[in-house]
Order: sequence, then structure tokens, then C-alpha cells
Amino acid sequence: MNTMSPVKRSVLAAMCAALCVVLPMAFHAVPDGGSIFLPMHIPVLICGMLCGWPYGFICGLLGPALSSLLTGMPPAAYLPAMMVECAVYGLVSGLMLLFVHTRNTRADLYIALITAMLAGRVVSGIAKALIFNPGITFTYWITASFVTALPGIVIQLILVPQLLSLLIKAKQIPARYPAGV
Repeated sequence: MNTMSPVKRSVLAAMCAALCVVLPMAFHAVPDGGSIFLPMHIPVLICGMLCGWPYGFICGLLGPALSSLLTGMPPAAYLPAMMVECAVYGLVSGLMLLFVHTRNTRADLYIALITAMLAGRVVSGIAKALIFNPGITFTYWITASFVTALPGIVIQLILVPQLLSLLIKAKQIPARYPAGV
């Protein structure tokens, strides 16, 4: 996943940022669909893993901003916290794949994904508690980040590694290890 040209990485990152606008629109037909299914997180996590941490970080900042500007989702009051959270997802997922090498692509993907998901939620909780929403309680954070979001977490754990594995198998993106493990 590290032998793509900067042009290909840029195009893929732009596609992921565009998915940050389009994908949530489908889920917002369900009441609280965004906070339950977390559709914007998926393209940001994929971007970090696929294109690398700088692209994932930028996608995490731009995706929510573009979505808010073009669709009004997330609302302006939630936008800064969402940008921080998504930027951490893109940054950490890309960094983890840069440094984690188990010789098993699927294991690397899951380690990067789970670490990024946890880091994004922790940083988001800290940012909300200290900057964006100082009255937030630990119970509220746990409920919003893990309980309400459980369907989205499950979707991410199933969809993200599977999609990346399929792209590797279809030779649309380079294999992580020469033997294709």
C-alpha cells in the first residue's frame, strides 16, 4: 500500500473526501443515523490506510468541512469536534500501517483500524471536554462514543478491512507484502 504515486494517492484521497459528503446523506434518512452508523468515519479510515497518514489527516479535516458546507451535516456547532475526531482517524490509521508489520495484511489492517478508532474517540472526548463542550461527562462520552455508535463500529470493523483486502486481491492497490499475505 506504500508504492502508489502521489497523484494516485491524491485522487484516492479526493474520492474519500467526496464520500464523506455523499455517504452520510444516505444514513441521515434514519433519525440519528450519523451518530449511530458513523458513515463519515469509513472513508476517512480507508483514506489513512490506503493513502498514508498525511492524506488521511487532510481527508479527516476536509471531509466534515465539505459535508457541512454542502449539506449542512454536521451542523456548525458539531463541526470542529468532528474535524478533530476524523483527522485523528486518518492520521492514526495511516501511521499504524506505516509502523505495524506483522507479516499478515489482515492483522495489520485490524490493528491499525482498532487503534485509530480508539484514538479518535479518546481525542474527541478530550477535545470536547476541554474545548468544545466543557460540560460533557464521562458517562455521556462513553454512551455517545461506544454505545450509540456500536452499529457503526461493527460496520467499520467488517467493511474497512474487507474492502481494502478486496482492492488488494483485485490488484487495484499494491499488496502490503510481496507474497500477498
